[in-house]
Amino acid sequence: MTPLLRRIGTAVLLLAVFVPAALWAPAWLWGILMAGVVGMAAYEWARLSHFPPLSERVYAILLTLCTLVLPYGLAGGWPAFLTALIVLAIVFWLLVAPLWLLGRWEASRVFVRAAIGVVILLPTWAALLYLHARGPAVLLGVMAVVWIADTAAYFSGRLFGRHKLAPAISPGKTWEGVAGALVALVVYAVVLSLWSALPMRPLLFMVCGLLYLSVLGDLFESWIKRVSGMKDSGDTLPGHGGVLDRIDALTSTLPIATGMWMWLEHSA
Repeated sequence: MTPLLRRIGTAVLLLAVFVPAALWAPAWLWGILMAGVVGMAAYEWARLSHFPPLSERVYAILLTLCTLVLPYGLAGGWPAFLTALIVLAIVFWLLVAPLWLLGRWEASRVFVRAAIGVVILLPTWAALLYLHARGPAVLLGVMAVVWIADTAAYFSGRLFGRHKLAPAISPGKTWEGVAGALVALVVYAVVLSLWSALPMRPLLFMVCGLLYLSVLGDLFESWIKRVSGMKDSGDTLPGHGGVLDRIDALTSTLPIATGMWMWLEHSA
């Protein structure tokens, strides 16, 4: 099987599992599934950060336990904690991550990497719970932005890619790929506006902002892999690498999209 067919096959299998779960899984089962995703991603992050072997597993187990216990252990304090996680993610992705890439920081110390892993993964998990609670259409509609952007960028980059986006960080990414993603997302916003009667201009603004964040999340993980001397975060998903490789753009987009949704709910 060619790498492209392997990549497509894995993506189809992931969608065949994820979409039905998003549509029909009750909240408790969805929470368990997302805790599993966080656990696998945390283990891969620990490997990228070169934690000692035992520490890799302990780190993954601790983050998994946090995601299973926190929504119930905090009880009435859960909404405030969720909001704090989202604010933390907004600060990180809008301020820290761009400076990190511009400065080419390595931040190789274990405790720094452990803290950054928490900042990346826990808000993503909180966003997955929050958006799922708002309805599968909301969750899938936001995630579709990343899926469409990723697919369009991949194929347009392969067909037309000439100008490197960030050669020192990720040589495979091109400006033509970003342009293809932008065109695809504009079409998506138009179709979504016509189908849902949502205002066109805010949708276009939102998808453009999420595209930027999607690229940022992708580049951030690419830089961490480059510093770590690893091509992929893992080998769990044939054609895609590891779980973290598949959700890198979601870690930056989902928390910000959740913050947007919270603001809309608060101002409504």
